[in-house]
Amino acid sequence: MTRVNERIRAPKIRVVYGEDSQQLGVMTTREAIEKAKSVGLDLVEIAAKADPPVCRIVDYGKYKYEQSKLKKTSKSKGPVKMKEVKFRVRTEEHDYNIKCARAEKFLDEGNKVRVQLQFRGRENAHRDIGFVVMDRVKKDLAGMSHVDMEPKLAGRAIGMVLSPIPAEKRVRHFMLSHGELIHEDEAKDHEFDDSEDIETEDVETEDVETEVDEEGEEE
Repeated sequence: MTRVNERIRAPKIRVVYGEDSQQLGVMTTREAIEKAKSVGLDLVEIAAKADPPVCRIVDYGKYKYEQSKLKKTSKSKGPVKMKEVKFRVRTEEHDYNIKCARAEKFLDEGNKVRVQLQFRGRENAHRDIGFVVMDRVKKDLAGMSHVDMEPKLAGRAIGMVLSPIPAEKRVRHFMLSHGELIHEDEAKDHEFDDSEDIETEDVETEDVETEVDEEGEEE
């Protein structure tokens, strides 16, 4: 709890004045309170564990408001998480739009997004098509993100990492015809089952699936 004026217990304190922290030196608490009241302000303890404790002559109402703003800003930032959205070479248009809407939602929440495109079966012989899809994703999400890592081939998948742009510059594009953003529940179909989503540390993945390709090979 922040101590103010007569609630300050230390007999002697170091005093700073105003928001520019002008040093007034060490004085008794009574002297400091009288000085604060003489200019229509309060004496606020800002470092109780210092020796001697540090107090500031300031408008306490304004001080409380500024501290509250700093606390809210600190909480709102929180840790940056990495989300993941997976595509296929032959992802249908409707599912493509839903996945992009999800990526936009993640980005709008301040998360980074790892975009992955996995190859299966004969698709491995046409990996250039995968880069075409990833380039489309990059351009479609340009209103919400910038590229941290360009599309890169690793094994049987292409990966790309996106980061959100400043909130005031974000523009979401993936909406339904009636103007509402695509809802996650609409992606719960036979191909993209949300019940299989997993989370490891700060990475949340979606659309994780086990499939059998045309040649009977399990993915």
